[in-house]
Amino acid sequence: MNLIWLKFARDRSALTGLVIVALVALIALLAYQIAPYPEDAFSSDPMRRLRPPGAEHLLGTDSLGRDILSRVVLGTRIALGIALSVVTAAMAIGVPLGLVAGYFGGWRSEAVMRVTDVFLAVPQLILALALAQLLRPSLESAMAALILTYWPFFTRIVYAETQRLRHAMFVEALEGLGARPLRIMFLHILPNIASPIIVRATIGMGYAILTAAVLGFLGMGAPPPQPEWGLMVAESRDYLPDAWWFATFPGLAIFLVVFAFNLLGDGLRDIVDPRLRRSR
Repeated sequence: MNLIWLKFARDRSALTGLVIVALVALIALLAYQIAPYPEDAFSSDPMRRLRPPGAEHLLGTDSLGRDILSRVVLGTRIALGIALSVVTAAMAIGVPLGLVAGYFGGWRSEAVMRVTDVFLAVPQLILALALAQLLRPSLESAMAALILTYWPFFTRIVYAETQRLRHAMFVEALEGLGARPLRIMFLHILPNIASPIIVRATIGMGYAILTAAVLGFLGMGAPPPQPEWGLMVAESRDYLPDAWWFATFPGLAIFLVVFAFNLLGDGLRDIVDPRLRRSR
């Protein structure tokens, strides 16, 4: 573990990503304590509308007089909540399917992997948009669409890794001792393939936040007056370029968080598989 941490600590970009992710997580936990005007998440004050950044409102106000800094901070909790929920649910679907397909083979493998290929054949964003359009526009609908588009990636990774270990000596020894397949898959194979799953989950957090923001921008995500970053950018379109701060700061929040998760995921990937190490 110490060796892994030393390797990770030498990767400045990955360490930067980890620091940013940790700060974002802390902001999400303390959002209502950090936000200067937490009541602005759901209320409005037309007398303060479209004020530029200043001493009273550090990031300015929006078209309804709501403090943008407060809404961006509170939106952090929504963004991380979406990411954690989507990735956890996608893992709960994709990991067991990949284990079953990789361990048993035969018709089980063919059935699981053909369905997986169908989902992977359609671009993620287009599939998420189509699924979200079929459901009632809401935060829950956006999350369901994201889950249904992301589980195949876990299935594909787990399937490949399980096949690699299927005929390993420790697996054959366990089978010879009469261990049940479920015990072998979840207590012995799964811990040995956890690293690539963690890497995919980390990168998936950024993907979930970005795609949820796109759905929110298109009106298929969180409904007003939720302080969701994509929705905030969508609400600012009619006031550009004069009220530049209205769109800039929610957009920067999306960029920074997604960028941080990608940096962290790349660093973890370099440790898990040195063959994919970035050239420096």
